Amino acid sequence: MSESDGSVMQLWDDTFEEEVMQSSSPVLVDYWAEWCNPCKSFAPVLEEVARDYAGRLKVCKLNVDDNPLTPQRFGVRGIPTLMLFREGKPQGTSVGALTKSELCSFIDNKL
Repeated sequence: MSESDGSVMQLWDDTFEEEVMQSSSPVLVDYWAEWCNPCKSFAPVLEEVARDYAGRLKVCKLNVDDNPLTPQRFGVRGIPTLMLFREGKPQGTSVGALTKSELCSFIDNKL
């Protein structure tokens, strides 16, 4: 998969380092879970933003139930939590589902 081809990439604890921390492009990570209704309702917004920012931003999801190490590492307490990384460093965090315009504003302020 290319760096930012407009699709949402699934992350795992063992791929986080390579896909996020070593990424040459900025990465938006959505921490989510199957049982989380706000996470489910937010998914289409995330997919739309991934397409809109294709070529400029890599968009990824990490299931917190299947991957407990990464959320613990970054202090994720609630879901959905969004974190924007650039050059391996967190640039900003947002907790809770956002509208598309709120998400775009969050991204644009951090890029």
